[in-house]
Amino acid sequence: MTNQGSGELTSLLLRSATLIDGTGAAPQPGIDVLVRGDNIEAIGERLAAPVGEAVEQIDCLGLTLMPGLIDAHCHITFGEPASNDELFHHRPPATSMLLAAFNVQKLLRAGVTGFLDADCIHDLGPALRDGIASGLVAGPRMASGMNALLTAAGGTAGRLIPDEGTLGYARTVGSIDEMVRVTRQQIKYGADWIKIHVTGLIPGRSGELSVWSLDELRAVCDTAHALDTPVVAHCRNADSTRSAAIAGVDLILHASHMDHAALEAVIDAGASIAPTFTFLANLADHGHTVGASAAQVDIFRDEIEATAQMMRAAFDAGVRLLCGSESGFSLTPYGHWHAREMELFVETLGLSPLEAIGCATRNGAFALRLDGRVGTVEVGRLADLLVVDGDPSIDVRVLGDRRRLRHVISRGQQVELSGPWPQRQTLPGEKVGNWSRQLLTWDLVHATDGA
Repeated sequence: MTNQGSGELTSLLLRSATLIDGTGAAPQPGIDVLVRGDNIEAIGERLAAPVGEAVEQIDCLGLTLMPGLIDAHCHITFGEPASNDELFHHRPPATSMLLAAFNVQKLLRAGVTGFLDADCIHDLGPALRDGIASGLVAGPRMASGMNALLTAAGGTAGRLIPDEGTLGYARTVGSIDEMVRVTRQQIKYGADWIKIHVTGLIPGRSGELSVWSLDELRAVCDTAHALDTPVVAHCRNADSTRSAAIAGVDLILHASHMDHAALEAVIDAGASIAPTFTFLANLADHGHTVGASAAQVDIFRDEIEATAQMMRAAFDAGVRLLCGSESGFSLTPYGHWHAREMELFVETLGLSPLEAIGCATRNGAFALRLDGRVGTVEVGRLADLLVVDGDPSIDVRVLGDRRRLRHVISRGQQVELSGPWPQRQTLPGEKVGNWSRQLLTWDLVHATDGA
């Protein structure tokens, strides 16, 4: 996926670009950017090419140069399941790692140069992260959690979640002592983040309920922070967002139906939010094309509308918003929707395209634990860059069209964008096979008997 030669790396000199630097500043035309190794070394007009070294010059006249995208909510180990049953029971560890290594290259091809996988099945994330960093697998910079921590009340998979132990991405913890112990274990084995599922679906109840106490949340946060590790939490009601912020959660996913009390807690705590509207919007806008029920469409559309106003208030109050796609499901396949969250920030929150781009670049550095090192085009930053045919500062939708990507630079090296999109066949046992689409009743069989 990346052009890697032997010996010393070739420097890159990108010429005459219109620069969107990710800081919120207005685009600057006629800018050159010099990249040496994994470092942005110089920015300016008509830079001189370094003497005495190999330099590849790239003509960017009429094109936009900007930071690479950072997806703050991506499930790279899930493998695009269409159901919880498929996710939990049709993803053995070896197959899951093969799928993740195959799929992660698609993120680079879509302009994603960094991502957070906050919870992974079979605790595979740290190994994949290290494989990418060492060059075994072609992929973006990655930060990883391990199994999400759940109580026995469950998460979004309801009664599929075991009362104790692990299944898929879930680790059920039953006491504060166990929560502390597992948090320490995950950090010991390489977790960059600790993930908590604060809300869950309980059969017979409406919506997601808070299934953690404040003391339990504090125990995990205090333990993780003592070991210099941040905490990310899935919160899909106002009470959970408020409790997570008070307990010390660093990054809140969804923050659905956030109210004023929850927002005040988020502001006081200095927490960040990744709303992850993309999954909801894909189902609401396009679910009918893949057989989603009208009831699901209405629920998800309502959640966006109920959350957007308070999310805009959070942005205005200085809360750091990050862009996440929740890629990894059949409704959000890898490489297709990583840029859509920016569109939704513009459409539903009223952000400007430049503000939305900042959420997907500069702010995303927080998810990678690389604040001040990636996410902007500045001298001394790491060299993750995009060259785009179009002006995202006017229409951010161009970033969702892979055909507009002219160059993707990851760690200072060009990603190979030519060639066909990665394709594969379905693996044996990967998909759930249905015996029938409906019950085979006697009446159905004999409906044409004329009786």
